[in-house]
Amino acid sequence: MVWGGGIEETSKGMDAMGFRPAKASAMLAGLGEAGAGVALALGFATPAAGAAAATTMGVAASVHAPNGFFAMDGGLEYPAVLGLAATSFAIGGPGRVSLDALTGHVLDRPWMRAVAVTAIPVAIGVQIYRRRQALAANPAPASGGAPENDGAPETA
Repeated sequence: MVWGGGIEETSKGMDAMGFRPAKASAMLAGLGEAGAGVALALGFATPAAGAAAATTMGVAASVHAPNGFFAMDGGLEYPAVLGLAATSFAIGGPGRVSLDALTGHVLDRPWMRAVAVTAIPVAIGVQIYRRRQALAANPAPASGGAPENDGAPETA
């Protein structure tokens, strides 16, 4: 995600990475990162928040995958670990001190956890498929700024 330039700069970065429509993708990524993160920190709607964060990080990991595993090489390590952590919250639920506990777990039922965890790989797969289709149909122009990683293997 491109930080510091607002939604327009983030949209340009998302377009360069093959996420189209870019503005909607930027907004969804921001919601997935920030919104789900805040919900997880508060322990609110934990299954849905965990699934949203895990999906966002799973897609981010797929963008970094061609760079290998380690984060120091631009690899998928960091987003993958964050995605696994978010999945563990979706499965394990919130703690005793949480908004879910305060509301009687209205948005944190066992069936919701099962649905959320089942939805994660499906949502990641759909986003990866859509990105690949967009890149194949209309590659980002080189003049618009090179993406961090366009999904192609790095060449030295």
